[in-house]
Amino acid sequence: MAEQVYIEDVKEGLELPPVKIAPDKQQLVKFAAGSGDFNPLHFDEKFANNMGLPETIVHGRFKYAVVGRMLTDWMGYKGRLKRFGVNYRGMDMPNRQITARGVVTAVRHEGSDHIVELDVWTEDADGKKTTPGTATVALPSRG
Repeated sequence: MAEQVYIEDVKEGLELPPVKIAPDKQQLVKFAAGSGDFNPLHFDEKFANNMGLPETIVHGRFKYAVVGRMLTDWMGYKGRLKRFGVNYRGMDMPNRQITARGVVTAVRHEGSDHIVELDVWTEDADGKKTTPGTATVALPSRG
């Protein structure tokens, strides 16, 4: 985990440190066991081929979890993730890099909370956004 980030450190346009991962099939099988998502698209290559895909695909919720990890790593233990959601817009394949990214779109005060709005997403190895979304984080103040 990175150092604690404070509201005073954050400005619109700030890019979060990316998280990069290239999940292999074993990692995805473990994810399936933990999430209960045993759709054969994620582990049975023949099934995926019959569905018109060149190979199996990464779970959408796996990509959601990678974005969540990026957010929680960035905001630190004193931050609070207030809202977070993504849309599944593209497929990612095993053994290929997935990068979670985020950028601050607004900073505001809401009562005693210091709020940061973000655009978040994953992108595939070619840089195409596959899982865009938004998040709202409350950060502490140094003051």
